[in-house]
Amino acid sequence: MENTYTLITGASSGIGRAFALEYGKRGQNLIITARSGDKLQELKREIEKDNQVSIECIIMDLAAEGSAKLLYEEIRKRKLHVDVLINNAGFATKGLFHKTDYKRQHEEMLLNIVSLTELTYLLLEDMCQKRHGTVINIASAASFNPLPYSAVYAATKAYVLSLTQALSFEYQDYGVKLLAVCPGATDTHFFDGFKTAASRLRMPEDVVRTTEKALKKGKSICTDGTFCKAQMLLSRIASRKSALGIMGKTGRKTWG
Repeated sequence: MENTYTLITGASSGIGRAFALEYGKRGQNLIITARSGDKLQELKREIEKDNQVSIECIIMDLAAEGSAKLLYEEIRKRKLHVDVLINNAGFATKGLFHKTDYKRQHEEMLLNIVSLTELTYLLLEDMCQKRHGTVINIASAASFNPLPYSAVYAATKAYVLSLTQALSFEYQDYGVKLLAVCPGATDTHFFDGFKTAASRLRMPEDVVRTTEKALKKGKSICTDGTFCKAQMLLSRIASRKSALGIMGKTGRKTWG
């Protein structure tokens, strides 16, 4: 029987690292990827210390053009088989749109949208052939409303949410599950140097637990934390103009 792996992007810190630690404890083989080779090796040693699992480290900057295909080709070269894909890698730019470095915003779109889409596309074919697989895409509380002063980030995460929900319907008869996870304010590098409107940051481990509960229930979307649920409800009960005003004030206060 072939060995199957869980592929986690952005595994060196935050939510990605929490997924790697949890799945490693469950005895699942892992492919972990990020830009930092040192952090990946440190994580590999930490998981292998107490768990009998196979861990493959692949250094890759998924914010670069064509990187998703390179990652997929490396996985094929190593003869690894992915049955769970966790598209976690992502980052946010913050500030007034025209004063924020465009190269950085372009990389943000490449990572949050293009690489996520390409990896999903490339691995779905294999999953469909086996009629088994899971794709977990990390979206955001920002998926539900435009977010002034982090406009590109919110737009990319709205894309992730929309794509994942559509694909979850398309592939429900192929034995493949797709889930969009929308964390609220979480204790990761996202808020380094900035204040947050949330009264308490969620922990990455909270997001992992919420994800697993949602998978068991067969959901296509899940939210984590009260702050995220409030943002989702805002999009339902307030007019778009009112919601934009509320999110604009929040964005200006946080990083405008």
